[in-house]
Amino acid sequence: MNDPGDLAVFLRAKRAALPPEATPLNGFGVRRRVPGLRREEVAQLAGVSVTYYTRLEQGHSRHASDEVLLALARALQLSVTETEHLLDLARAKRIPAAADHGPETVSPNARTLLSLVATRPAIILGRRNDVLAWNDLGHALIAPHLPADAPDHPSTQPSLPRLLFLDPQARALYRDWGKEAADYVAYLRLISGKYPDDEVLTRMIGELCVRDDAFAALWASGRVGECVAGTKHMIHPGAGHVTVDFQLWAQSDRPDQRLEIYELRNDPDDSRVRALLTAPTLLAGTR
Repeated sequence: MNDPGDLAVFLRAKRAALPPEATPLNGFGVRRRVPGLRREEVAQLAGVSVTYYTRLEQGHSRHASDEVLLALARALQLSVTETEHLLDLARAKRIPAAADHGPETVSPNARTLLSLVATRPAIILGRRNDVLAWNDLGHALIAPHLPADAPDHPSTQPSLPRLLFLDPQARALYRDWGKEAADYVAYLRLISGKYPDDEVLTRMIGELCVRDDAFAALWASGRVGECVAGTKHMIHPGAGHVTVDFQLWAQSDRPDQRLEIYELRNDPDDSRVRALLTAPTLLAGTR
């Protein structure tokens, strides 16, 4: 289960990140010892008592109503994704974790969708960002140094967070590794709020915090995010410098499994797509 302190940490982080001048408060020009809003200012903006809000920030109240939580979200100017995370952390009735805490298996519908995408790189991701399946181009783009059948076996399913932080070859694929890393960690924090009983996810986060200082720092920042579309700038061993647009599609029957499709920019004759499949064989990295 999520510790009630998770909600407290999140509230404190968002309060500290909101400058008073971005709010309708009066007297924000007074000298402050710490950045961000004071507790009483958040309470005033949200229309709740200072005592009640203080209890929330101290982890002493676990049953805040949705109305109060949404008022706090407005006061703290949370994004839609951050508001969703706030609700996940605070609600007494959590979304249950899957009965099987081990590796996920790709759903038949997701595999069918993947089979329809042949001319573009595509992969199926589980909720922990494990690769559950990929087509030839998806494999060639994301992890050409891993065996093509790696997603087919629970013991070798590629974990994209582990690859990104612990595998130098996977890390070298991204020209803007810092942004890629920050987006991954923000997504993992969002998912950890939705599946607080997922022991596999918890162990992975703990492992990465211990083994990689950059991950630990990003996790401590408390940022929450969900990236369903965007752009990746890559240095690929076969295709060279490429800019890749991506789009994520959730499955209606299994929303925790997502189809991610990539489109290489400025490739009218598909030459770089074909070059992906001729990438040199690399030494296997750390899963």
